Amino acid sequence: MAVKTRQERKVVGTNVRKVDGLALACGRPKFTLDVDIPGALVGRILRSPHAHARIVSIDTSEAEALPGVACILHYGNTKRIPFTTAGQGWPEPSPYDAVLFDSKVRYVGDRVAAVAAESEEIAEQALRLIRVEYEVLPAALSVEEALVEGAPIIHDEEDAEGIYDARRNIAAAVDIPVGDIQRGFSESDVVVETTCEIPYSQHTPLEPHCVIAYFDEDGRLVIRTSTQVPFHVRRIVARALELPLERIRVVKPRIGGGFGCKQEIILEPVAAALALRTGRAVKMALDRSEVFVSSRTRHPMRVRVKLGAKKDGRLQAIEMEATSNTGAYGAHSLTVLSNVGSKTLPLYNKAPHLWFHGKAVYTNLPVAGAYRGYGATQGYFALEVAMDELAERLGMDPVELRLANHIRAGETSPIFEKIGEGREGKPQIVRSCALSECLKVGAERIGWKEKRAQKRRQGSWVYGVGMSGSM
Repeated sequence: MAVKTRQERKVVGTNVRKVDGLALACGRPKFTLDVDIPGALVGRILRSPHAHARIVSIDTSEAEALPGVACILHYGNTKRIPFTTAGQGWPEPSPYDAVLFDSKVRYVGDRVAAVAAESEEIAEQALRLIRVEYEVLPAALSVEEALVEGAPIIHDEEDAEGIYDARRNIAAAVDIPVGDIQRGFSESDVVVETTCEIPYSQHTPLEPHCVIAYFDEDGRLVIRTSTQVPFHVRRIVARALELPLERIRVVKPRIGGGFGCKQEIILEPVAAALALRTGRAVKMALDRSEVFVSSRTRHPMRVRVKLGAKKDGRLQAIEMEATSNTGAYGAHSLTVLSNVGSKTLPLYNKAPHLWFHGKAVYTNLPVAGAYRGYGATQGYFALEVAMDELAERLGMDPVELRLANHIRAGETSPIFEKIGEGREGKPQIVRSCALSECLKVGAERIGWKEKRAQKRRQGSWVYGVGMSGSM
């Protein structure tokens, strides 16, 4: 087949004018809420003040009588259909442990009811008029509390699907052995073990989660939303509201930051349900406090790494154990947990004995989800801390330790075949890898050897240089 010349190509290698280029250059990009839909209602959400409770009763009569209130939804007047809020590939690897509105709340900030009204002020006033009686339940506010014998069961509903072990509050688990890990440690001259705690962090995009749901001239539900996953939005809303896919159109305008938190379908089902119930357009946006509490965070995680090596630095064994706090729901629980090992352990493929195991644990805390790095961040942090400790024990330059063990072009790792992102892995060969060159050139250009020899202490501070690897 003849290869087209540059002059003959119409797309590849050509300068294509951006559709919104002029608007960007003029400072007039259109974000989700930058369109005016006349007559649109404003949606707001009533949230739980309790970490764990059952809703005994909910009285919306006073709120519904307020002039300007168009609709109030809660568990008593909506259908219960389990789904996942995680925007992921099909088949979805995350548990179906969420519903539109539940009679049980699982963290402070969980959804209780939603109001659609003529203005934000009326909607907020209506929220204050909703009377909710709660039966407060014991809460598990840490991974340790959630895993002890007799801990409160966070997901005791019978219709949830895909939870690894609900009675033990384990949303997902992995156990991937390669070789004989005990033999690997017994044959090592030096063994180090370290545990790292990675805390909560929030994405805080400039544009919060926001959405407008309305109907086009053909009666089709249109969801204009600040999302990273428009097709997943359509599929998940269709399931949650029992709508055929062809009745839903998702519009993804330019978004004001996402970083993973907008791989989550949070407001879209609520706005769509309010629009369907009222027959009118509904716009919703989280305020900044809701972004912190009721959207998503990075998974807090405890990662334990144990390394065994020969005196010359050759790794013999790597054990990595991850305990992930998924919060009240298991969105992205299995996939993030899987990536802790699957995206990190192949880097040091010279070790013949590996063991990656761990679990994602439900707690009565804010829900964790996708965040830049998607599990690899937590895994690499702990792995590289352990590599530095091993280098110190061996009396070896940390750069040289990594050069002796990292994967090269043309090589593979058994981890590739054993585990993927929430599913079985696939064997693969690394086709390109310039990590050796990066490490050598980087060390030379920053004066690594000279600066490393000049480490100094000043009170509780140590001044020096450090390095780490990732792939």
